[in-house]
Amino acid sequence: MPDENPGQAIAASLRALRLRLPAGQVHDSGPGYDDGIALWNGAVQRRPGILLSCTSTADVVIGVLTAREFGLPLSVRGRGHDFAGRALVDGGLTLDLRPLHGVRVDPEARIARVGGGASANHLLAAADEHGLVAATGTIGAVGVAGLTLGGGYGPLAGRVGLAADNLLAAELVTADGSVLRTDARHDPEVLWALRGGGGNFGVVTSMTVQLHAVPAVVTGMVLYPWKQAGQVLERVREAQQDCPDGLTIQVGAIPAPDGAPALLVLPTWSGDVATGTDPSGPVMALTRLGDPLLAQLDAVPYAATVAGRDAMFPDGRHVTIRTRSVPELSDQVIGIVDRFGGELPTPMSGISLHHFHGAAARIAPADTAFVLRRPHLMTETIGVWTAEDTGENAHRWADEASAALARHAFPGGYANLLGPDAVDQIPDIYGDNLARLRQIKTAVDPDGIFSGTPLPLA
Repeated sequence: MPDENPGQAIAASLRALRLRLPAGQVHDSGPGYDDGIALWNGAVQRRPGILLSCTSTADVVIGVLTAREFGLPLSVRGRGHDFAGRALVDGGLTLDLRPLHGVRVDPEARIARVGGGASANHLLAAADEHGLVAATGTIGAVGVAGLTLGGGYGPLAGRVGLAADNLLAAELVTADGSVLRTDARHDPEVLWALRGGGGNFGVVTSMTVQLHAVPAVVTGMVLYPWKQAGQVLERVREAQQDCPDGLTIQVGAIPAPDGAPALLVLPTWSGDVATGTDPSGPVMALTRLGDPLLAQLDAVPYAATVAGRDAMFPDGRHVTIRTRSVPELSDQVIGIVDRFGGELPTPMSGISLHHFHGAAARIAPADTAFVLRRPHLMTETIGVWTAEDTGENAHRWADEASAALARHAFPGGYANLLGPDAVDQIPDIYGDNLARLRQIKTAVDPDGIFSGTPLPLA
């Protein structure tokens, strides 16, 4: 029976876990605990009662059953990049999956089995040894499981789809401690839910993902002065309207080296390298949308370019994020980006618009839990500050930018970037797929133990 006193429940859980597992895996204080609760977003101050370092699926089972036995709230930490801090739970039990970061590649089948604690860097480095790549996000330190379960926008989406679209199978521990292995033939409803339905159905201890032969991509950075932002964004709109699958064009507002706002154009070309580097081709044309401050595009391994961007988003800064999905770079959206990108609240803040088209947009909305399959731009408004600041200006700026974009956006938004305060968006995240997700949730987690990303249940 669960103990009514939280302190007693934590103490009883600690005793039980230390009887079942090596002491070095069970933490309630000390260096191992401090390391486990240090997340990418330094603004998160949650303190679990227990941090359990999981080295196997069996450890996860023990953790889940212990939390249930003693009535402790449960959370799952992968790489810790969720800005809302859902990796940790105050006064509860956090399962730290980072030791489960192994990746096994089958180059003949072009698949990889990826541990639940692996980052995109882990996956891409292993795939790169065989001349293969995987669908990941823009940043290498982000966890593969968390990214995939929420959808997984990324530079290869136009050619190979979202990360969720490349999920072939998964092993997960459900709320009753069962180990469920799902693929197209076994519990396919659960696999459907994991493809965009978030971390709401169990602890994913491993997943099998599709790999692709892309020896190199043409990518880099083109920076334009902010006074040219409106003109350049109009020309980006034209490029995106007639965009081949192999070209994804991410744009955004970031600080230039001198601290002033600049417009970033970040193309990724995954087609023929000669076409990507051709001065008259569609990629190099993006260096001629105005008078760039910087234009550096080249053919590089995909793994290297993703890993190289980690330095742009170091751990420990304080972060708040808002997200909207807009159909295109309309004149109204360009005006909003121009306004708020020119008023960054700190030199670390920014706006990013992720390009969704091609292969990702040709999947039927009912085929995966991820429902928004029309071409669009997912906007990520990122307010960043340091511990010496209150963050008030960053929050206000992000709120105002989100409200302005809302008038031109689809309902809902990207589950991985919606915090619990996004009450106007959460009811519409999954559209017509919500009823099916609720049925699956009731079947595998009737007591609502898992809440990795928003899932409207009422």
